[in-house]
Amino acid sequence: MTDRPRIADYMATELVTLAPDMEINHAMKILLDGRLSGAPVIDDKGQLVGVLSKKDCLKAALNSNYYQEWGGIVADYMAREVETLEADMELVQAAERFLSSHFRRFPVMRDGRLAGQISRTDVLRGLTENWR
Repeated sequence: MTDRPRIADYMATELVTLAPDMEINHAMKILLDGRLSGAPVIDDKGQLVGVLSKKDCLKAALNSNYYQEWGGIVADYMAREVETLEADMELVQAAERFLSSHFRRFPVMRDGRLAGQISRTDVLRGLTENWR
């Protein structure tokens, strides 16, 4: 019997990351230009401190509309409570987490550090490739 497929086998490892002190306008441009739904936010020590999504960016845009002024930094808008998955988790478990969550992607951790990111598409691809 072979090992079951794990997140590490299908996660993206070349990630676009943002800094908490980055101007929100710059972060939005990065997400829009890269056609990304969101990105992990990493502090200067390399620790995952949040995630900025397009939904978070909509809040910033709406605020600017009300106050007639753009501004702020990523830390003002990012989600600080971040759900993560472990790199050695089986894909079946990851699929279950996606089904019980509204998230489209999760940051993936290994030894307490950001190792990658896995999306619904990555998990589906992995599961279909391993059907017997």
